[in-house]
Amino acid sequence: MLIYLIRHGQTDWNAEGRMQGQKDIGLNATGCAQASENGRKLGQILGETATEFDFVSSPLWRTRDTMERVRTSMGLPAQGYRLDDRLKELSFGDWEGSTLAELARVSPERVQERSRQKWSFIPPGEDAESYEILSWRIGAWLASVDRPTVCVSHGGVIRSCFRLV
Repeated sequence: MLIYLIRHGQTDWNAEGRMQGQKDIGLNATGCAQASENGRKLGQILGETATEFDFVSSPLWRTRDTMERVRTSMGLPAQGYRLDDRLKELSFGDWEGSTLAELARVSPERVQERSRQKWSFIPPGEDAESYEILSWRIGAWLASVDRPTVCVSHGGVIRSCFRLV
């Protein structure tokens, strides 16, 4: 199945190296421009076949905003897509909003553990997930894809897709 995976545009937290996870951070000016440019390029690639694709996004604002800018740049109605909760970024739990450098000052052993076992590491916090846990959600989403798709999501989601296929 043909899937175009687009990572949301840059946010201020991305620029600062902060773990966003499921915090609903909006795009910055660079991210808005990136989203529009991705739409322009995808529009050139898909051409008239764009209407044959399913458009789906994570429900977080940065991905919805990216999707709407992509679609607008393609000449499609901004709102012509659906949301899928399974496409949310993994939760970094209590670490969301922090940089690795900040975390290394207060919890160096946990940061080292993460660097050794990134796929299976679960940060502290009640809702925290590992990439492995995220891959369960993403595997279920991939199994549900039944037509050519344009998906706007997150770095961890894309990492999981590549690991699963």
